[in-house]
Amino acid sequence: MDTYVITVLSNIGMISFVALSAYILLLSGQISFGQQAYFGIGAYTAGIATVMWQWPIAGALVLGALAASVAAGLVGLATLRLSGIYFAMATLAFAEIMRIAAELFVYRREIGGVETGPDGIDGFRDIRYFFANDISPFQSCLIVYALLAAVLAALFIVERTRGGRLLRQVGEDPLLAEVQGIDVMRVRMAAALSAGAVAGLGGGLYAHLMTYVEPRSFDIMLGVHALAYGLIGGLGTALGPLLGVLIDIGLLESTRIFRGYRMIVFGGLVAVLLIVRPRGLLDEVAISRIRQALRRRRHAGG
Repeated sequence: MDTYVITVLSNIGMISFVALSAYILLLSGQISFGQQAYFGIGAYTAGIATVMWQWPIAGALVLGALAASVAAGLVGLATLRLSGIYFAMATLAFAEIMRIAAELFVYRREIGGVETGPDGIDGFRDIRYFFANDISPFQSCLIVYALLAAVLAALFIVERTRGGRLLRQVGEDPLLAEVQGIDVMRVRMAAALSAGAVAGLGGGLYAHLMTYVEPRSFDIMLGVHALAYGLIGGLGTALGPLLGVLIDIGLLESTRIFRGYRMIVFGGLVAVLLIVRPRGLLDEVAISRIRQALRRRRHAGG
């Protein structure tokens, strides 16, 4: 497969994790502009684990996801009682604090005769686990999509359980949910922890595929795009954010016709869809119609 195609597919896969992270919070009724912070925490943590501590990649990715989840939980304790613009601004403030902290974070050690590790604003270079272990770009792409498929499968399962129904109830009307005896804070905390873990897992993959991370890799634009992917693709299914990523990275960024105009087209698309389809292309109504059509086809075939 062409190297460029593999790179684009890998980018789509990695960014899908942070898009799903924002999507989980959207389902709980919270708008976050700060999921890039957990993406960055996962990237730095997993990179340190393989480079500085010589951990295997599986353990490093799990550690990155756990670190991001713990950070999301701590932030959630302080912010989840906020709502609307106040919560959104709090998440943005946290993300900026983490970006600045990354610019100040220096942790250097001599590994194999070469000093390496996070070096403040200069970033973290030589995260070369995949190269050192002869994992090709195609194989690393397969790893990304295998883990993405696992996350999607988990979300699909949760959506069909009582927990998934509670999440949507809280997102649609938290006051009514509270009157019905639902612990809104517990549901939103579970969403925050899960969203942090998903973003952290994507960040760990990002660090190892890119081999280099720096604080500005996790700026506000990543958070804005992550949020927009769910709003474009739709909130009716976990496939919605992936559709948003495909439209942005797979179409607008990867085709020459939109080169130089990507942000304008993307911003215009978000604005139009917020008016025409406020819950995205694959919203709950669209998903319901698709399911009904599939049932009719099965019955007709049977």
